[in-house]
Amino acid sequence: MTTTIANLKSDFLRGAVARGQFHQCTDLEGLDKAAVAGVTGYIGFDMTAPSLHVGNLTQIMTLRRLQQAGGKPIVLLGGGTTRVGDPSGKEEMRQLLTEEQIVENTQSIRGTFEKFLRFGAGKTDALLVDNSEWLLALNYLDFLRTVGRHMSVNRMLTMDSVKLRLEREQPMSFIEFNYMILQAYDFVELKKRYDCDLQMGGSDQWGNIVNGVELGRRMEGFELFGLTQPLITTASGAKMGKTAQGAVWLNADMLSPYDYWQYWRNTEDADVGKFLKIFTDLPLEEIARLEALQGAEINDAKKVLATEATALLHGRDDANRAAGAAQATFERGVRSDDLPTFPISQSEISAGVRVAAAFVRAELVSSNGEAKRHIAAGALRVNDHAVDNDTAMLTAADVVDGAIKLSLGKKKHALLRVS
Repeated sequence: MTTTIANLKSDFLRGAVARGQFHQCTDLEGLDKAAVAGVTGYIGFDMTAPSLHVGNLTQIMTLRRLQQAGGKPIVLLGGGTTRVGDPSGKEEMRQLLTEEQIVENTQSIRGTFEKFLRFGAGKTDALLVDNSEWLLALNYLDFLRTVGRHMSVNRMLTMDSVKLRLEREQPMSFIEFNYMILQAYDFVELKKRYDCDLQMGGSDQWGNIVNGVELGRRMEGFELFGLTQPLITTASGAKMGKTAQGAVWLNADMLSPYDYWQYWRNTEDADVGKFLKIFTDLPLEEIARLEALQGAEINDAKKVLATEATALLHGRDDANRAAGAAQATFERGVRSDDLPTFPISQSEISAGVRVAAAFVRAELVSSNGEAKRHIAAGALRVNDHAVDNDTAMLTAADVVDGAIKLSLGKKKHALLRVS
């Protein structure tokens, strides 16, 4: 009997389907058999910023599901491919980073994976690998002869990352064109070094993943598999992980646990069930119960989502503190010391600080101009009192118990702590 979605046998693939993390597979029957026995699979992450963001979390959770189902996950850091830049989904060439920036970003990002995966020397323990180990040592002419001869330019021109650029008459550099070759070669190296049979990624990576499967077959006769997950968008069509204030970073020094909790708490009603399945470890039966809540009760499900998602990344204690701070701020109307806090000196307060500048310092707005627009709309408050004048100043009279509470709308708050 041919394997279909309905009769999958492996816990990994059944879980991927049930939690909305299945899109396409190069060989469903073959991968299902391999996954029953325990398959090694990888996902690559390029080092383009000092932190990963929520948009990367779908892939991290896919590696987590693989490990939970008895597979072995490999995190492939793109120390080599970041020097080229993935053109997928881009209308113009990515800014090339210096080697120093790539090293710094790599060091900053590594710890994130330890929050979600168990690393070690065991059979199903995760591995952290950097493709600079083999890519930086390549001899260009040897690479062309051994790898390049297996790659069809005709096929490469049909890939979305290339085709869309050409159709829109947007330039693509030769270095970008090589990215898909390097990604395909990564898969071959991982098979040789770690017996890795599976590459996973978002649906926009399908063409690159298929290239790797085919390169392994042509070069070495390997039987490899590819699996993609749907690209996640919100119910309103927004890209996952992007807000009006910018990216939702996973590093705590770039986005506080409180603000991370708030991001999930503000999930649209229609997305609650989907996000609970993908971004938490809650049982599907419990998710079904939460998803069925109606009216104001859906807010309870959002709080569960926020707390569970935050606990995975920042730990249960920080998640509970964020939930408690939110409850104190929104439900009891009191100030909580667990809000994001920013220092301000006594001398500055004594001299007086413009309200607009204070909101910029507290990272509630990005500029004085944005603060003034919010003031005009009545959206800024100091110690829960509306600001009605864009020339208003914060002074010592605004300090309560050593701090000043700043609020943007009903859901974003911060403290200026006087020192």
